Amino acid sequence: MRVTYNHIKIQIMIKEFEKLTMEERALLLQAPALVSVLAASGDQAIDKAGKADAIKLAHLKIVTADAALLPYYKEVHINFKRHFEAIVKRYAPFDDRKRGALRREIESLNPIIAKLDTEFAKSLHASLARYEEHVKKAEGSVLVDFIFPLPIPGLSE
Repeated sequence: MRVTYNHIKIQIMIKEFEKLTMEERALLLQAPALVSVLAASGDQAIDKAGKADAIKLAHLKIVTADAALLPYYKEVHINFKRHFEAIVKRYAPFDDRKRGALRREIESLNPIIAKLDTEFAKSLHASLARYEEHVKKAEGSVLVDFIFPLPIPGLSE
């Protein structure tokens, strides 16, 4: 079944998301786009090459993800470009205040991930952390490791 929340279509086939609110589901589906925008905006602007790299990495994630995460990344893929563009629009220009707000939105993912089944949550947390690293390298960013700074009991190693 597909439902819509704030114009975001969400496939309910991600069984691990069943206990989350629609808002929490929507935010988790935007996580890779949020991470991409933060990394790509390191120099306070996002150029077309940075956007293209982020989209390419999102596509790549579908084929490199842990098998348990494939339904998640397939859903992420559906609206990634639209999410990326909406996040850029919401946070541009990328001054310190707006980047701080973007960081806080990303950090709000941690308690949501902690609500998921432990094994799925560990895989998702690790996958998003790896995604962060890929985006940093692709962007040539000097982004400090603060995307997922808070340890989640039982999930962080």
